[in-house]
Amino acid sequence: MSERRAPSDRSLRIEIWIVIGLSLGASGVYALVSLIRKATLPGGLRDQTATLNSAQDDRQLFDFVYQLLGIGFALVPVALVLYLLSLDPVQERVTRRLGLDRTRPGPDLASGLLLAAVIGIPGLGFYFIGRALGITTEIIPAPDLAYWWTGAMLIVAAVKNAVLEEVIVIGYLMTRLRQLRWGVPAAIVAAAALRGSYHLYQGIGPGIGNFVMGLVFGYWFHRTGRVMPLVIAHALIDIVAFVGYLLLADTLGLK
Repeated sequence: MSERRAPSDRSLRIEIWIVIGLSLGASGVYALVSLIRKATLPGGLRDQTATLNSAQDDRQLFDFVYQLLGIGFALVPVALVLYLLSLDPVQERVTRRLGLDRTRPGPDLASGLLLAAVIGIPGLGFYFIGRALGITTEIIPAPDLAYWWTGAMLIVAAVKNAVLEEVIVIGYLMTRLRQLRWGVPAAIVAAAALRGSYHLYQGIGPGIGNFVMGLVFGYWFHRTGRVMPLVIAHALIDIVAFVGYLLLADTLGLK
């Protein structure tokens, strides 16, 4: 059996562009176009909305099927980057290499809770400031039409978002950029910029907020080498936003 060779710099650059183009980079381009479109409509961003988990069909069965399919296919790029990283000539398993294993459940959960609080609570305040300044759309985290399974589906969608974004943007991209001998600050900023870009459809405010979130998460990964706490934190933030809106929107007069 021939030994694995480290990929060349050129191969890594091509690989990164393909992966990003197939996943969150494409979302970033669409988000930028959406931002421009919304900003140029009457009323600007202040009068526009961004629905995060809209219904896929007006029939319950097909809505359920489409939701599951969307979540499943969205995770294919995660499988791709884990496979690509596994081809590197290193002895360590890729999940352990990224800190995506279950060897530290207690510390990972504690760290995830801490990060969720550090990011989530200021993020909520930043959202309302952005709305007041007119640089953030009205964000609707849950669909108007809810079925008995909608809450569970929102939780699954939150976990999907967390795995997709943290594995690709933090684990994969930062690892590859460091292999290309990028400095730590440059790698963190690049990953944070990608994260901010695909949130621009929600407005300028969320783009900036997610860029800051990316800086914090990127620094955490650099210091600890673990993606799992970031997945936990991201999932918790989205679960609170999605399910909280579903349960409390009517009571708080948000609908």
